[in-house]
Amino acid sequence: MRKIKEIIIHCSATREGRDYTVADIDRWHRERGFFCIGYHFVIYRDGSIHVGRSVEEVGAHCKGHNSVSIGVCYIGGLSQDGKPKDTRTPEQKAALKALIEQLKEEYPEATVHGHNEFASKDCPCFDVKEEWGE
Repeated sequence: MRKIKEIIIHCSATREGRDYTVADIDRWHRERGFFCIGYHFVIYRDGSIHVGRSVEEVGAHCKGHNSVSIGVCYIGGLSQDGKPKDTRTPEQKAALKALIEQLKEEYPEATVHGHNEFASKDCPCFDVKEEWGE
């Protein structure tokens, strides 16, 4: 089993109000040369949590951190006009909280981060440190 030190939160960088699936992200990532979806979990707008890449496999979601992290992505992150925005639905917020709590139980030493802490990006388009206090 991999040593998990970080849980990294992402957004799909898609416009608010639009639904996308693990299959869509898998296709986008394959088009970029990945062998499959880079995230381990994807949270749909209805709050359902879907498995992407197996947690046992190294992800492809945050350069320099993939081998020691789990990538969690929520669908959204852009306003209707394409600007960065926290578009999480109440269901996504609740699901993200529950998933992070579950992952922290499984990997108690893991810290929670936004992708923007490691890359010059707006992703996940909300302040993870403020929300998770780490």
